[in-house]
Amino acid sequence: MKIPLTDAIIIAVSKLVDDAQTEKRQPSHYDIETEIKKSGLINADPNTHGSAVGKAKRIRAVLNWAIDNNYNAGEKLVVYLLDLLRGVGGFRCTSPNYIGADAIANAIEAFRTAGIALGSDGVVTPVVIDTLPLVDQEKALKVYIQRAQKGATDSALLVGTGKDLLEAVSAHVIQVKMGTYPTTANFPTLLGQAFTILGLATPSSKPISGEPAQKRLERALYETGCAINQLRNKQGTGHGHPFVSSITTAEGNMAIKAMGTIAEYMMSKL
Repeated sequence: MKIPLTDAIIIAVSKLVDDAQTEKRQPSHYDIETEIKKSGLINADPNTHGSAVGKAKRIRAVLNWAIDNNYNAGEKLVVYLLDLLRGVGGFRCTSPNYIGADAIANAIEAFRTAGIALGSDGVVTPVVIDTLPLVDQEKALKVYIQRAQKGATDSALLVGTGKDLLEAVSAHVIQVKMGTYPTTANFPTLLGQAFTILGLATPSSKPISGEPAQKRLERALYETGCAINQLRNKQGTGHGHPFVSSITTAEGNMAIKAMGTIAEYMMSKL
């Protein structure tokens, strides 16, 4: 499973390997370097360029570089680091390598607002977006939107749900404005209701003379959203194949980024 990169997660994860203490604890710098290499981010490691920084600063530097330059590799590194920390007993309070309750609690909160549940044992599981409070739903959706805009390959489908990104955003918009949303509505209806609530034009609202040019764009965004939804591979949900196999990698990447653009526009109107 992938863990989205956010500023809060980068800080929290770096604190999990913080070496600001009187006694040394694992993982070692060598262990950390091994995981950085495995994730393909060794070129971003300051310690390989003559800067002998501590563990926390080292991880923060690599992940900050990754969030702008190699997002997918940064996601991998977070997963590798959590595996490493569990392996050395970092999440076990009786271990000499125990991370500490405060650092773990901070990480749990940072992950939760990104739609990921981090247990006190270091195990991560998806959070179902619908179960979060509305304010946290908005935060989690914005993280997924950012991932989609960066072309993250699994961003078409939300972690822990059967909804795709536009379905989840549409449901959120309707729930915020109306208090509840129709759980049995098909995708075009759900998206159309959300567009209408936000004051956006759909093909059902015919063009009128002298209307703003934005209305044509809004209708096109609605049609694009419906077209992307048709590419959904329902059997592939949760298995890393969000679209039907007949589309190319480039087409899938374009669809994911377009989904992020539409979702971001809807959230800005909300």
